[in-house]
Amino acid sequence: MPAPLDGITVIEIDNWMAAPSAGAIMADLGARVIKVEPLTGDPMRNTGRSPKIEDEAMKAYDFQFDVDNRGKESICIDLTSTDGVAVVQKLCESADIFLCNLLAVRQEKYKLDPDTILSFNPKIVHATLTGYGTEGSDAWRPGYDVTAFFGRSGLYDSMREGQDGIVPMARPAQGDHTTGLALLAAILAALRLAEKTGEGQVVETSLYETAVWTQATDYSVTAMDHAPVRQRSREQLFLPTANRYPCGDGKWVVFNMPEVSAWPKFCKAINREAWLEDERFVDVRSRFRLMHTLVPMVDEALSEKSRDEWGIIFDAAGLIWGPVLGLHEVPQDSQAKDIGLFPTLQHETLGEYRTVNIPMRFRNTSVGPRSRSPKLGEHTDKVLADFGIENETISKLKDSNIISQT
Repeated sequence: MPAPLDGITVIEIDNWMAAPSAGAIMADLGARVIKVEPLTGDPMRNTGRSPKIEDEAMKAYDFQFDVDNRGKESICIDLTSTDGVAVVQKLCESADIFLCNLLAVRQEKYKLDPDTILSFNPKIVHATLTGYGTEGSDAWRPGYDVTAFFGRSGLYDSMREGQDGIVPMARPAQGDHTTGLALLAAILAALRLAEKTGEGQVVETSLYETAVWTQATDYSVTAMDHAPVRQRSREQLFLPTANRYPCGDGKWVVFNMPEVSAWPKFCKAINREAWLEDERFVDVRSRFRLMHTLVPMVDEALSEKSRDEWGIIFDAAGLIWGPVLGLHEVPQDSQAKDIGLFPTLQHETLGEYRTVNIPMRFRNTSVGPRSRSPKLGEHTDKVLADFGIENETISKLKDSNIISQT
C-alpha cells in the first residue's frame, strides 16, 4: 500500500523548527523532501540539548534537529551565487511543493518568490511560513514562537494567574510545531486544488495567526467585549470537579466534569460522602462561593494516597480525570506505548533510538518516521544527478564552492 504522499517532491529552504516540522511530517507521509541548506548548514544543527545518558556516541547525536528533519535529503548550496540559485530553480521545475521561511527580500533576491517559481512551474505549491504574516505594518517581521506565537497572541498573558502573575515560559518549539501543522494543512489543501485545476497555489501561515486560532474559543468572546482573560487560581475556578489537585506523593491530577452529575461520584470516590450532607456545599452556587474552603479540603483528602493509587479508584468510579505527567514520564506511559507514540529508528552506526511520532494515523497504510535526519550536504551529488544535472557541472560547482557534499 503506497504512503499518502508517495510521488510528491518537496524542495525545502528553511531553518530552525517551524517550517522544517511541516517538511518532516510530509517525509513521514511518504514525500521526497529535499532540504536545501547553506554551506554552513541550518543553524538549528547542534544547538539542542544532549540526552543525559552514558553512551557518548548517542549523547553527541543531535536528536532535536533529527525530529524536525528525519527522512529528508540534505544538499548544500550557496544561494548568494547565480549558479547556486539556478540549481535550486532547476529542482523546482519538476517539484510539487516549494516550502520556505525566507523573508520576502530574500525570496526576491534569490529569485525564489512565488511569481518567479510559478513562471517556470505553474503547477507548484509555493508555501511560506512567517512570524506575523505577509501583509500589514508588521509584514515579514522576524519572530520566533516565544515572541509571535506566545507573546503577541495573548497566550502568555492568558496563562498568568491574575494581573500580576509571572509570565510563563513555553517549552521549545510548541508554537513552531503547531504552526507547522497549520502550514501542512494549507499545503495539502493547495496540492489537492492544484491537482484538480492544473494551476499552482501560493499559501502561507504565520506563528501569530496560528496562535490566535488555538485560542479561538476565548477570542470568540474577547473580540467582542475586549475584556482581559487570565488564568484563574484554583480557588477562583467555578467547579471543584473541574480543577487540579496534588496527591500524597506530590504528583498532580486534573479533573474536568460537569458539576451536577459529578459531585456525588467525586465525593464518594475520595471518601468524603459527608460533604453531600454538608449545608455549606448544598448546590453549585454554594460550592463556587466556598471554593477557597473546598480546595484545601480536597487537597487534604487526596493527600491520603499516591497519584497512581487514586487513579485506580477514579477509573472505577467513572470520573473524567488525567494524571499530570512529567515530560520524562510520558515515553513510559502505557497509552503512549499502545499507540506507538515513540517509535524507534535505526541509525547505521549508533543503533536504535526513539523518536516522536506524528499525530495522525491511517488504517490501510503505514506512515511515520522512516529514517534518520541527513548529515549536512549528505545527498548533494545524488539529488543533483537525479534532477538531470551532469557530473561535469556538479564537479565545477564544487570547485567553485557553490555546492558541497559531505
